[in-house]
Amino acid sequence: MIKKLKYCIFLFFFSCINPLNAQVEQLETGFLQPEGPVWKDGVGVLFSDIRANKIYCWSPFDSSLTEFMNPSDSSNGLTFDLDGNLILTQMGKRRVSRRESDGSITPLAETYNGKRFNSPNDLIVKSDSSIFFTDPDFNTPVGQPKELDFQGVFRIGKNGNIQVLDSTTFDKPNGICFSPDESKLYVNESPQRIIYVWDVVDDSTITNRRVFFTIPGMGYADGMKVDVEGNLYCTGPGGVWVISPDGTCIDTILVPESPSNCNWGDEDRQTLYITAGSSLYRIRLPLGSIKDQGRVPGKSFELYQNYPNPFNPSTKIIYTFPSLEKSIGVSIRVYDLLGCEVITLIDGIEEAGEHSVEWNGTNSAGHKVGSGVYLYQLKSNNGYVNTRKMTLLR
Repeated sequence: MIKKLKYCIFLFFFSCINPLNAQVEQLETGFLQPEGPVWKDGVGVLFSDIRANKIYCWSPFDSSLTEFMNPSDSSNGLTFDLDGNLILTQMGKRRVSRRESDGSITPLAETYNGKRFNSPNDLIVKSDSSIFFTDPDFNTPVGQPKELDFQGVFRIGKNGNIQVLDSTTFDKPNGICFSPDESKLYVNESPQRIIYVWDVVDDSTITNRRVFFTIPGMGYADGMKVDVEGNLYCTGPGGVWVISPDGTCIDTILVPESPSNCNWGDEDRQTLYITAGSSLYRIRLPLGSIKDQGRVPGKSFELYQNYPNPFNPSTKIIYTFPSLEKSIGVSIRVYDLLGCEVITLIDGIEEAGEHSVEWNGTNSAGHKVGSGVYLYQLKSNNGYVNTRKMTLLR
């Protein structure tokens, strides 16, 4: 049973990119493994539930939730082709397919050089109608052998030809998207949280691979999209990481559950829909609202979202100091929602660079504290202050 629950988080209290009064809103919850949101004008947002073997549709017009496709053959990534047909990765069938207007399914890519794909994961359609997709082995059906000896990035051409674009970089390729002008292709390596970028040449070749950004902390990089200004939104530890076109982190959109993918929606494409944990969320981000916000890792102070979150029994907090500071006085303290100090985790002088500290859910007396939301705050002796929240579940 899917339950509807409005759940708003007022993010301006914390250090984040969102304009004043921006809210992350929980639209629906109770899903098994939501993924791959995509917007369809006049209809709403479609998204996969991998483990439920369904595609759902949530309508912003009446807040209704309906089944769009059942079964979906464990669909994951969703997008539309230039004719408005739904293109989907079907991990249960180890293929990329097209859903026709009459509801029938046409396989587009099932094998490469006679060998079945691992489990196509995420995909994007280029303006020339070609399809780029990733093929990790996250969800190769149990009992079925792997046939390819690599996990790669592929392209389906306009004529249906399938070419491998990269067969050597990845252990687990996942999220994939283009820059707004399609001159660059971004793909992330999920377990290492590394986002790579290539130049796109002659529409069908990628070259000049380099690391674009590495998300700090623990966890996985997952689905990602760009906005019209070229900022990259990558789901990962703690929320959606927003990275400028020059590869610097703007900040994160905090999400209560671990996010899996995101996509732009509403008629003006200025609402970000996010699948996370067991829920569907959205946040309104008007064009230009994130300019000149946040701080750049390596050039400024950073307090990152703890991981895991929620957590039990312990969690890790990562923070960085800029290289221009040789050493600095710093403290990290945990507070309850009433503002009472629970414990001091750090209080002393530290060198520039990345640091981490763990909290095991105890107070300063060594006693376990109860389940709930807590705040952790980083302060430096030169005036920097940043606060984030975390959730302890006993």
